[in-house]
Amino acid sequence: MTRQEPADTPLGDAFHLYDTTLRDGAQREGITYSVQDKLAVARLLDELGVGFIEGGWPGALPKDTEFFARAAKGELKLKHAALVAFGATRKAGTTADADPQVRALLDSEAPVITLVAKSDLRHIERALRVDVDEACAMVRDTVAFLTKEGRRVFLDAEHFFDGYAFSPETSLKVLDAAAHAGADVLVLCDTNGGQLPLGLAETVKEIKEKTGFRLGIHCQDDTSCAVANSVAAVQAGATHVQCTANGYGERAGNADLFAVTGNLVTKLGMDVLPTGGAAELTRVSHALAEIANLAPYTHQAYVGASAFAHKAGLHASAIKVDPLLYNHIDPSSVGNDMRVLVTEMAGRASLELQGT
Repeated sequence: MTRQEPADTPLGDAFHLYDTTLRDGAQREGITYSVQDKLAVARLLDELGVGFIEGGWPGALPKDTEFFARAAKGELKLKHAALVAFGATRKAGTTADADPQVRALLDSEAPVITLVAKSDLRHIERALRVDVDEACAMVRDTVAFLTKEGRRVFLDAEHFFDGYAFSPETSLKVLDAAAHAGADVLVLCDTNGGQLPLGLAETVKEIKEKTGFRLGIHCQDDTSCAVANSVAAVQAGATHVQCTANGYGERAGNADLFAVTGNLVTKLGMDVLPTGGAAELTRVSHALAEIANLAPYTHQAYVGASAFAHKAGLHASAIKVDPLLYNHIDPSSVGNDMRVLVTEMAGRASLELQGT
């Protein structure tokens, strides 16, 4: 199988905007995607221009196996994105080519595979019940097998930040095993979502300086810092960021694709979407909420209906002079609109702006 490159953005493969709505986002309480839903979500994400769409875990979930089978038969034609299959490394005591779940990743026909691996000594010893050498061998063998079969491989280093704080040597050994076996990107995962931006950025910078490996970031939102943590990681050297639509995900959710992208595009000036893609953020966000059968969050940054709504008369007076005096960006740049509300807090300017 030929290697598929990501979206036709000016940054090309230099930066990865990676969406995991169909796998991690689907773990949100209250979301149940049908296979048809998953195909529709993937098409919308591709229209937006993300570089990678993680479709699920073939071999572990029948619905995901069917999704990849239907995609391979031509029901999903992607213009911008590469389709990604998610799965685990081989089990202890077997080989990668003999492990049925690793084989299922190949059978998915996805050109890119993301493997999850424990990178915290406590999880290796207590959950996997193997030693560090075997854990690294599981990573090394699986990455090497899949790359030999022509797949591009990313590694999700699960519980990385907690594990690195507990046993740096162990976490670095796992990264080293994946990198030297051929993994393209090593994704540092804040699996429990407990990190804060400054500390997380320091760790990303430190790992980058120590290893020289290409790093990615995956943040959960348990401290309400997933977006800030993701942007901080990019500023510290990560060139691959994993997000979900509208922040969907387990517990408090994941880093919101639309907020992260809005920040990268409008604040850092990064061309992470095809030309004109940023103006589609609001439309795609709302369409994906409809498929998930969830009401759009009105106060969501960048794409929420209230993101550029102004109630105070003082704000309206300034906006009448120049809309950017109280808007941090032009709302139309992300496909949204400014609104001026008429309430008991309104002044003359609010009423005058209603007529414009």
